[in-house]
Amino acid sequence: MALNVGQDGEDDEVIAAINTTPLVDVMLVLLIIFLITIPVVTHTVPVQLPQQTVSPLQTKPDSVEIAVNKDGNVFWNERLVDAPTLLARLKTVSVKEPQPEVHIRGDQATRYESIGRVVTACERAGIAKVSFITQPPARGG
Repeated sequence: MALNVGQDGEDDEVIAAINTTPLVDVMLVLLIIFLITIPVVTHTVPVQLPQQTVSPLQTKPDSVEIAVNKDGNVFWNERLVDAPTLLARLKTVSVKEPQPEVHIRGDQATRYESIGRVVTACERAGIAKVSFITQPPARGG
């Protein structure tokens, strides 16, 4: 094996040919890996699976929107109601099948006591799902 170092006067030539030997080696290794792993992956126990059609749930209950402003006034779907009327309406709604959800929208400046009265009325009426609607924070802030 000979090595020419520092020959005077000769320019190094650029080799323009692409060496494909490493590429072919990698491809052969991948081919062997796939040939070994494919039979392992496809080997399963043959079973007869049942056929079932899935239909989307058609019965979606209407949700009840209850808003509480900063003064503590309660609104049922944008109409002002008092405490006895709210409880009566919630009892009427609670016997529906499926039972609708109650969404409470409280003003940021509302006292917790006002929201608590609405939650207590929902509890007395037997409402199963009560959720609070909030405003998500602004992006980047």
